[in-house]
Amino acid sequence: MLTFYWICFAWLHTRDYQLQKVACGSVGSTCPSPAMWICMLSNETDTSVDIQLCQDFGLILSVLSLIYLLVCFPLGLCYNVLLVVVNLSNKVSMTMPDVYFVNMAIAGLVLNLVAPVELLGSAFTRWYAWEYNDEIHITLLILFNISSLVIMYSTTLLSLDYYIERALPRTYMSSVYNTKHVCGFIWGGAVLTSFSSLLFYVCNHISTKMVECSKMQNKEAADAIMMFIGYVVPAIAVLYAFVLILRIRKESTPLDQDSARLDPSIHRLLLASVCVQFVLWTPYYMTLLVHTIAGAPGYITNAHYFPTYNFMKCISKLLAFSSSFAMPLMYRQMNKNFSGKLQRLLRRLHCRDQSCPHERSTVQQVVT
Repeated sequence: MLTFYWICFAWLHTRDYQLQKVACGSVGSTCPSPAMWICMLSNETDTSVDIQLCQDFGLILSVLSLIYLLVCFPLGLCYNVLLVVVNLSNKVSMTMPDVYFVNMAIAGLVLNLVAPVELLGSAFTRWYAWEYNDEIHITLLILFNISSLVIMYSTTLLSLDYYIERALPRTYMSSVYNTKHVCGFIWGGAVLTSFSSLLFYVCNHISTKMVECSKMQNKEAADAIMMFIGYVVPAIAVLYAFVLILRIRKESTPLDQDSARLDPSIHRLLLASVCVQFVLWTPYYMTLLVHTIAGAPGYITNAHYFPTYNFMKCISKLLAFSSSFAMPLMYRQMNKNFSGKLQRLLRRLHCRDQSCPHERSTVQQVVT
């Protein structure tokens, strides 16, 4: 089922992209940007559409894209790299939540690679730097959805493992060792499912197989599967984990004084990270839900609503990109152990080849 979805999803996005290029080519020798194409389509099919509103949407989207690239992108890139480097350089003191946050930071770095390519393209800004071809479009789609799945399922499993650690602190079911393997399975599953998207590129370039390819043109079904796999399942699991965590917190037991339990500040960090991730990713998945229920808004019969839908879809994707800098900033502010790890890293860089006495004492304390 997952493989079938990824094949449908990637090919159908590529098909819509090619239809826009064909339509633009029929108007003139120069193909306008997708935002201009949307306004032109609305103007030709429905005279009641407010063209000025469509152009205003394009201007607002262009300004927001540039603000993200100038402010949010460098912050996200720096803090994600800092989060990964600081934790990996202090492996001895890493805890289970640290492993999940490192996993989300790596996914955030992948989003940082995708964001400038898309936001500087003609779909997001009037002052675009380039227009990418179908191959790049499929690659960006694969990377974006891999990051989405990794972030959502890392957040979900963090909630479940936090409950296990609170309920059974000495069983080591949610140990750092096990968590690293879980994160590896998350990436492996996301990457393996995304490779099937390449079959669409091959299928799309073999004319003898176009009949078989045309049988998988139900984009609404593909979006519905993505909505279920990438959002509904993690949301249900997170709600279930939070119910269990609240039940544990209401029960005062002698285990609450156990030194093996996680730091209490981790609960606030967990709650904040779950809320922020779902707030930033919910609009993107809601656009998939709208597309599933209402059908394809890009068709001629629904051209009146297409500019607004396209604007909301681009804004929702901007919010999804914003998770790549919101999460590391939040981790930096709310994790009280991060400053100590950063200071140890700086002292280690200062000592270089010499042994640092402060590092020895810190490692001994962690081991004991």
